[in-house]
This record gives sequence, structure tokens and C-alpha cells, in this order.
Amino acid sequence: MNKKKRISTSGLPDAWTNPFAAFKSLGLTPTPAMHPPVDPCDAVSSTTKKNRGRVDIIRQTAHRGGKTVTVVTGFTGIGLAEKERLAKEMQRACGAGGTVKEGRIEIQGDQREAVARILTEAGFRPVFAGG
Repeated sequence: MNKKKRISTSGLPDAWTNPFAAFKSLGLTPTPAMHPPVDPCDAVSSTTKKNRGRVDIIRQTAHRGGKTVTVVTGFTGIGLAEKERLAKEMQRACGAGGTVKEGRIEIQGDQREAVARILTEAGFRPVFAGG
């Protein structure tokens, strides 16, 4: 018959030995000041101070059943993850839906002013293009 190993709930110490007990005798203590936590947003905010290039903001209605969509194109040097983060921020600020398709950000409705403000804060130079 196979007996299961049980953990004591009586509060008495187990016969278990700590594998890190040897480090305690060396006098090593953990110091969180040695490696401060890295916030991934800090890396983004440091790059937003410089000019990150021109982006075009276009209002489109074609092929959408007459619905107006704000399209942001012309991103250079940023990945899909950052585009999705910017799109999510734009959606939240505008109170509208949106998506990232084929390297461009699409926000539902005519939201050009709000989108331009968010892009300016992110370090881009937005330009209203088209109609």
C-alpha cells in the first residue's frame, strides 16, 4: 500500500531542512535597493520626449456604409504592441471603438482632434491629411 506524505498542521517544526540555510550563515541579506524595479512605461516615456516623426490623420467614409472613421497612418519605427497601446488610449479618450489593421490605427467616428492630442503627447507630429 502506498502511504501519502502529510504536512503537519499542529504548528510543530517539520523534519524539512531549508536548502538556503547555508546562505544565512554567510551573512548575506537581500537588499531591494540593489536592483530597483523597472517600470516598462518609463522606457516609453523617455522616448516620447523626442520627435518620433510625422503621422497622417485621415477621415474616411469610403467602403464603410457611410460611417466616418478616423485613420492614423505613417508610423515608422514602432511595433504592433505600441500601436495597440496607442489605439487603446485613443479609444478610451474618444469613447469609441477602434482597431489596428495593416499597420494603421482606425478609430470610429470623426475623432481627429482627440487623436491628434494623444499623438502629440506621445511625441509624434500629427498632420491632418485628406478630407
